[in-house]
Amino acid sequence: MKSGEKYSRKDFLKTLLLGGMVLPFLQYCGKKVKSLLLKITGTDHVLGHKLWAKDFPQFSEVIHTKYLIVGGGISGLSACRFFNQNNEKDYLLLEMENHIGGNSSNGQNKFSKFPLGAHYLPLPNKENKEIIEFLTECGICQGTEENGEPILDEYQMTFPQQERLFYKNSWQNDIVPQKGITAEVQKEFNRFFKLMDEMRQKKDALGNYWFAIPVHDSSKEDEAIKLEKILFKDWLKEHDYKSEELLWLLDYSCRDDYGLGIDYVSAWGGIHYFAGRKNNWSKKYKDQVFTWAEGNARLTKHFGKYTGDKKLSGHLVFDVKINDKVEVLSFDNTGKKTKKIIAEKVLLATPQFVNERILNNKKAASFQYVPWLLTTITLKNEFGGDEELAWDNVIYGSSGLGYIDDQHQNLNQIIGEKVITYYKSFSTSNCRKARKKLYSMKEVELKTLVLDDLKKAHPLIEDFILEMQFHKIGHAMIAPIPDQIFGEKTKAAKESIEGKIFFAHSDLSGISIFEEAFYQGLRTARQMM
Repeated sequence: MKSGEKYSRKDFLKTLLLGGMVLPFLQYCGKKVKSLLLKITGTDHVLGHKLWAKDFPQFSEVIHTKYLIVGGGISGLSACRFFNQNNEKDYLLLEMENHIGGNSSNGQNKFSKFPLGAHYLPLPNKENKEIIEFLTECGICQGTEENGEPILDEYQMTFPQQERLFYKNSWQNDIVPQKGITAEVQKEFNRFFKLMDEMRQKKDALGNYWFAIPVHDSSKEDEAIKLEKILFKDWLKEHDYKSEELLWLLDYSCRDDYGLGIDYVSAWGGIHYFAGRKNNWSKKYKDQVFTWAEGNARLTKHFGKYTGDKKLSGHLVFDVKINDKVEVLSFDNTGKKTKKIIAEKVLLATPQFVNERILNNKKAASFQYVPWLLTTITLKNEFGGDEELAWDNVIYGSSGLGYIDDQHQNLNQIIGEKVITYYKSFSTSNCRKARKKLYSMKEVELKTLVLDDLKKAHPLIEDFILEMQFHKIGHAMIAPIPDQIFGEKTKAAKESIEGKIFFAHSDLSGISIFEEAFYQGLRTARQMM
């Protein structure tokens, strides 16, 4: 279930019983895999951790630029786009990894591309004109009908079946539990979604939505802000929401978008998941999202034309100082040398835990970043038998977030092996401990972790696996815990330094979604100019 959607969905596919699912498995169980390839990838945390030691050589090269952008995630790329479109060509982008995109990156094998992070973009609100302009530029939005309805490229959107849930030993269409729930539970679902509809439209005296995208545009009225002071689980208890099925759905939803569940995120953040998206741009497509086999790396590719020869990959910035101009020291991991970049202004499109290491005169607040594990699994074509995989496949009660079918939009009648990507966030009060544990886990441990979860719905899945690639992201995303979005530490972290060093990253929004990163880069670049 994606942010802001209602729980009633297209009901054109029959729920499949477990018995019907097991038969195809039994037909192929004799074809057991003799060898299983396991491998681990991830962000370059080894290079990143060199920030702690700062044992780098003296600089041997000097580069001059007007604007320097540090960080090639969506915020940094959005800033590059803004500079370029406003006739400012004197800028340079530095990125630690050997590719741009940050969490909007991808991998590929001979059967399919697959995401290594974010994998979809919900339809924007009609108020998000800059994002709609970007989608038009990308060819995703192809114009507007006379009645105002956007003309969208349906091949870049989810196809049926969009979502399904393994619940009570069978698959059902949609991820809101439906089969066999009591009338009392159904009433609780209805009451909650009715309230979310009201919250979606709620505005203050100035006409600002209580819950907006970007979050900076949300109401600052005390009554709204106080929702950020309390936990979502306490707000739910206060409003007498208590059914197991509803609480599971809300916990899953928060873990899916924020990494942390209802025990840890603020009530404001929990409500924003449902109320932030207004479903007001398109009447025809509001139940769908944009997605691609490679996930949001498709959007990164569109930004690529604004970087071109204006980026340096494999460069770790480890020191920033203001003299007459801003002097930045960066380690070139390929050439194994240090470069000094002198700029008039610098945009740090990097998370705060990085900023506190490279800025000797500014100690950033200790934000909480959730670690994630992505597992891309290549399966024999026979996996599932006659059963149709949905784009998003969720298991009720799971500690994971289910898996997506990376070939969901493949129109070929004959598809080779199947490729799916399983997602798991580590929802815990101690993200640092979880991160250390994740980094320490070897291939066999990770395989057990993932398969123990998937076997709840697919008990024979191991017989079909050809390869498993585990992708570790230690600091995957910020989580909207109480006071994260509107609190003083975030407010302080946003402040520029002497009008020369500026900050833009989705962690300054408190919510790690494409739209927030996009606006962080755009608005900060505008401020710099």
